[in-house]
Amino acid sequence: MSFPAINLRSLPGPEDITRVALPNGVTILTRSNFNSPSVVISGYLTVGSLLESDDKLGLADFTASTLLRGTARRSFQQIYDDLESAAASLGFGGGAHTTSFSGKALAEDLDLLLTLLAEAVRQPLFPPEQVEKLRAQLLTGLSVRAQDTGEMASMAFDEIVYAGHIYSRPDDGYPETIQAIRGEDLVAFHGNNYGPRGMVIAVVGAVHASAVVEKVSAALGDWENPAQPEMPPIPSPAPLTQVVTRKVEIPGKSQSDLILGAAGPARRSPDYLAASLGNSVFGQFGLYGRIGEIIREQMGLAYYIFSNVSGGVGPGPWYISAGVDPENIEKTIALIRKEIGRFVADPVTADELADSQANYVGRLPLSLESNGGVAGGLLSLEHYALGLDYYRRFPGLVQAVTVEEVLEAAQRYLHPDRLGIAIAG
Repeated sequence: MSFPAINLRSLPGPEDITRVALPNGVTILTRSNFNSPSVVISGYLTVGSLLESDDKLGLADFTASTLLRGTARRSFQQIYDDLESAAASLGFGGGAHTTSFSGKALAEDLDLLLTLLAEAVRQPLFPPEQVEKLRAQLLTGLSVRAQDTGEMASMAFDEIVYAGHIYSRPDDGYPETIQAIRGEDLVAFHGNNYGPRGMVIAVVGAVHASAVVEKVSAALGDWENPAQPEMPPIPSPAPLTQVVTRKVEIPGKSQSDLILGAAGPARRSPDYLAASLGNSVFGQFGLYGRIGEIIREQMGLAYYIFSNVSGGVGPGPWYISAGVDPENIEKTIALIRKEIGRFVADPVTADELADSQANYVGRLPLSLESNGGVAGGLLSLEHYALGLDYYRRFPGLVQAVTVEEVLEAAQRYLHPDRLGIAIAG
């Protein structure tokens, strides 16, 4: 098979990505694009739910969601009036390892985005009335989650696969833990954990690199927090030794959601790319790969079905997700396990692998077409220490993966008799 012809010089690389590490630990990544009048900022701070206690689960996400509800210099209303008057946007979100942020504006309003970003991370006020409004919204979201078959299956799956591991906990907490969080908890979590060390900010758009470095340095270069902790190390989860099934009853649902799988590779694992390409063959390529063809198209047993390898900082899950008529659950599980057995027993075909390799190479430039896509790509380079030349090397790395390496990765992480199976509905 011939692979898509790509001009590698058009992809982000060392000569057009500027990377500057400030003395206080903030890393700046920037790439100019004067074909667009806009600018995108995106990034993260190294603070997340891994730093929470069990009785205050959801605290990191709660804190992140409150950052723009008022700062020492602006009220909640003033912040959003300033953003709307510039047709700009800015938001925060909490995760396990990081608190992320992203924003967009015309290039002439980059100063506004950086000023608001700096105020939010350095001087949030956590106004009591805004905290209570947000608490009500979070509790409503958790009530909706409790009736969502996909969300509940996902939570049950994490509890099985990551039993006793920090990944078993939901980032958004539980109703009782959100109720237990007080305003002083938000203040303390911010004061103790937010800081510049490990913060990464990517700026992409119609602005020169030298100007970006100057502006980010002015906004964040003097920020210090000596109390800022290191993020805890991520242990390997205990491997499953048998099939473990958990059912979550949600009355009145016509569909059950099914998730089954096991812990997979971390993003920086040497076999991640082989696992990802194998997963494409198994449950992504075309109409969701082998399992989509057999279970949905041929047998008509699933409303949807796909597989995914979600490698991150730690060992993310390799899982299969399906929406199924409750009467077809057992038959669907049996067929999926049969296909896993075939996947780990015999190599994928050369044609199957070549199809997925061509897909990976061809979609790379498409993922980097927009300022937002490039900003997200730059963050991945930094977050997973891939190197500034990674996108130039990527086609060669993909094409070098062999059917034998795919089989080895599949056998390392998946086994039809050692799976977590979660069903909700």
